[in-house]
Amino acid sequence: MRGAVAAVRGWLDDDAQRPARTELAAAVRLSLRTLEQVAPGNSVEVRVPPFAAVQCVAGPRHTRGTPPNVVETDPRTWLLLATGRLAWGDAVDRGALTASGTRADLSQWLPLVRVDD
Repeated sequence: MRGAVAAVRGWLDDDAQRPARTELAAAVRLSLRTLEQVAPGNSVEVRVPPFAAVQCVAGPRHTRGTPPNVVETDPRTWLLLATGRLAWGDAVDRGALTASGTRADLSQWLPLVRVDD
């Protein structure tokens, strides 16, 4: 995951340096898989369209329809959160992500990786 996220670090520093779609997809997917590992469970669904969605965080499992705890954001915001370049509360305050449900605050598991010099 570290290598995949490091490959898109320029874009995290400067929005104009957009990475190739395959690089971006790898960084998002691998970081979400890491979240699944550090916060195992099925009570929160984290969506980063168009690349991936995962379930994580221990708690009640949902089986049908939209889960009660959902986090959704864009790829850049997700990677900024995953690398610690953006704080959870700041992302929520800016409207850069939506987090619904009592378990949807992922701040205790972030950042997932640091890729700064």
